[in-house]
Parts: sequence; structure tokens; C-alpha cells
Amino acid sequence: MNKEPKNPNHRQEIPRLNRAIGQLEGIKKMIEDQRYCPDIIIQLKAVRSAIKRVESNILKSHLENCVVDSFQDKDEAKHKIMEIKNLLDKLQN
Repeated sequence: MNKEPKNPNHRQEIPRLNRAIGQLEGIKKMIEDQRYCPDIIIQLKAVRSAIKRVESNILKSHLENCVVDSFQDKDEAKHKIMEIKNLLDKLQN
């Protein structure tokens, strides 16, 4: 019996994403207003940090839920481990 996995709820990340979207809109305005380069770069770093935090939180949730659940089936566990390896390779670039 192939049970469809239930994905974790990541709704708690929405406020952080909304803030990042707001920051990006602010950066766009800074560029349009030809603001000082270091000020723009600092804001870009802040957005990058916010996105990395969301990424990290979702990865942790995946490990704690989806990957742990896969340990019930050896083949599924192997698949999840390969999936994580591929994901980590993509995140390094």
C-alpha cells in the first residue's frame, strides 16, 4: 500500500517571506533612486539572510518529518538520503 506522504506545514515562514519581499521592493526603490551602493548591498545581504533562514527552517522540517518518516521503509530511506545529498549539492552553488 503506497501511502501519499503528508508534507509539513510551512505557513510560519510566510511572515519572513513577506518581510523579504518588502525588503526587495525597498531595494528596487533604492536602485531607482540611485542610492549609495554600500546601502543597497547591506539591504541585499539582509534579504539573503532572511531567505537563507527560511531555507534552513524548511530543510530542518524536511529532515525532522519527511526523512524520519521514510525510515519505516529501507528503500524509501535510501531514496530520501539520495534526495538530501542532491539537495545539498544544489545548495552549495
